[in-house]
Amino acid sequence: MFMNLAQQVRGIDPLLDTFFGFLRRKTDFFTGADDQQAMKKVMEALMKQKKFVDDDKKKAEEKKAKKAKEAAALKAKKEKKEKERLAKEAAKDKDDGVVELGSNGFDLDTVPAAAPAPASTQSPPNPPKTETKEKGDGGEGEGEGGGEGGKDEGEESDGEPPPPGNGGTVEGKYVWTQTLQELSLAVAVPPGTKGRDVNVVIGKSKLKIALKNGPTIVDAPLHKPIIIDDSFWTLEDGCQLQFSLSKSNQMEWWPCVCEGDPKINTQKVQPENSKLADLDGETRQTVEKMMFDQRQKAMGKPTADEQKKIDIMDKFKSQHPEMDFSKAKFT
Repeated sequence: MFMNLAQQVRGIDPLLDTFFGFLRRKTDFFTGADDQQAMKKVMEALMKQKKFVDDDKKKAEEKKAKKAKEAAALKAKKEKKEKERLAKEAAKDKDDGVVELGSNGFDLDTVPAAAPAPASTQSPPNPPKTETKEKGDGGEGEGEGGGEGGKDEGEESDGEPPPPGNGGTVEGKYVWTQTLQELSLAVAVPPGTKGRDVNVVIGKSKLKIALKNGPTIVDAPLHKPIIIDDSFWTLEDGCQLQFSLSKSNQMEWWPCVCEGDPKINTQKVQPENSKLADLDGETRQTVEKMMFDQRQKAMGKPTADEQKKIDIMDKFKSQHPEMDFSKAKFT
């Protein structure tokens, strides 16, 4: 409701003017109390919301500082390992350059081997010493270290990109994004749809979206509870429903909007790029493409990729009019 009002008046000053005009016309805010009491109430409400903003800013700064500290510790750890590796290589190179001398002062590798002693006086060679325990310990250590290293590397670089807008697409239903505070849903509906043609129920733990003379698009329990008073929906251009759902717990990421829908990996979310307006160009283009494809499918029209293939084939046909494509099948 407030979002629609803000879009209509287009500006914070007109919005405040409209709000206080409502209080003047419909309430006794100005007449039921003196000016000081009215100003006190306004300032209390203002400072209450400002405290929320300051708390969110403080938490964001603490999280940023924690990430920077962790990154610095990881960098220091890597530098330490690299120094240890270089020191070992330098020690090895130094050992390789040592020449072992015999008692006569000559290099043992260049002195001819002495003739063997007679069998009666030659003592059997001592068997080589084995260090089974130490080797086994070292092997286990290497195996464990290698296994852990491989696991960590796999977890950090599994190749999966972060979900666009920290949300995703539920095929045939909606495209969604999220921030820590709220969820945004885009639902494609037939062109020319009016508000009276839509049946929407936003509950604390359930969401229903249906067309009165059409199918039910969504009718399922929500993944987590929401704040009903701060949640709303609008109809844009007669072909798309936009939902804003305010989370009850505004310190967690949702893997899905409704139970039973495909889940995203919440470990991949990017807090700094949560809102569609704040996304980088490439990610925002991906989300907008998903929303466009959703609308196209709802209208029975080709998606962006399908339309691209059609355009390429039409161009090829125009360049080769001598060819017969009447029996050709394209996928």
